[in-house]
Amino acid sequence: MKPVAAKLNLRNQQRVDVATDITIEKSDGCCLTCSVSNLSRTGVMISCNQETVKELIPEQKAPAPGNWIAVKTRFAVPVVATQPVSIIAEGNIVHMRRIARDEFQLGIQFAEFEGNGFDYVDRYVAKLLADSRNPA
Repeated sequence: MKPVAAKLNLRNQQRVDVATDITIEKSDGCCLTCSVSNLSRTGVMISCNQETVKELIPEQKAPAPGNWIAVKTRFAVPVVATQPVSIIAEGNIVHMRRIARDEFQLGIQFAEFEGNGFDYVDRYVAKLLADSRNPA
């Protein structure tokens, strides 16, 4: 029996519900604005309509492993209450799910952050997780 290499399971990353806008830039430079549903250290789930899905995923089929769709994301997180920080991250659309007639969720897995983006996302997610465990 061959040993099986352990696969990185991103589903075990804790997600936090977040309501903010996100800009998705396609490889051709076209930019679309969507809403963030939740955020983790490794990715983001966005909500969008069918028109946006057509722009991002022309065949409107869930991306197959290895055929992911490269995008660049831009969104802001409040590292300190008075100063939101802009996050720019390269990533891949790895998941698509239809929620309603004109509502879809797309999962974007982060691949690379510009600057200190990962640290900012990490701190923000950790803060929201801590706040949810210790409600005021």
